[in-house]
Amino acid sequence: MSEAELSRPGEVLAQVEREKQVDVFVVAAIRLLIFTGARVSEILNLQWQHVDLNNGTLRLPDSKTGAKVIFLSVPAANVLKKMPKLVGSPWVIPSEEPENPWANINKPWLKIRELAKLEGVRIHDLRHTFASMAVQSGLSLEMVGGLLGHSQASTTKRYSHLSNRFLSTENKKVGDKLAKALSTPKKKPKG
Repeated sequence: MSEAELSRPGEVLAQVEREKQVDVFVVAAIRLLIFTGARVSEILNLQWQHVDLNNGTLRLPDSKTGAKVIFLSVPAANVLKKMPKLVGSPWVIPSEEPENPWANINKPWLKIRELAKLEGVRIHDLRHTFASMAVQSGLSLEMVGGLLGHSQASTTKRYSHLSNRFLSTENKKVGDKLAKALSTPKKKPKG
C-alpha cells in the first residue's frame, strides 16, 4: 500500500475501535502488524512475557525462522502500552476465550479492508508495506531483511515493492547529482 492508501485503514481502525465494531485486540493486532512488519502468527501468538518495552523489543522464542527479536518503533510500543491485559491470560491478543489467542483475524480484516476501500489487500500485504516503507526510508535490503527476520536478501527484495512515485523521485535526485557533477567546472592545478 502507498502512504495515501495507509491513511484509509488508519481512519477505519480508529472508527471501528471507537464504535466497538471490531474487537479491541484485533484492532491492536492490525496496528502491530503495520508498525512492526511481523508475521500474523508472530503477533497472534505473542505472549506478554516476550514483550520488553524497556528495551523496545519483542523477543520471540520461536518463529518461522527460529528465535527472533522484533524491534519496536515508538508507535508500536504505544500500541502495546495502551492495551488492556486480561487477568490470567498470557496472550497479548487474547481471543474471546482469554486462555487462547486469536487464531485467525481474516474475517475482521476483511471488514476493515472493505470499509477502507482496499479491495484485494491481504493482511499479509501489511508486512510487504512495512518492507516497502523501510526501503523507501533509506534502509538497505540487508537491514530490512534483519527487521523482517529474513535469512535471504532475495526474499526481502520480493517484499519491498517500490512505488513508481518513489522511484521517479529518487531517479530525479540521481539525475540532479549527475548534472551538477557534469556542469561543475574543475579547477586546474596551478603550475
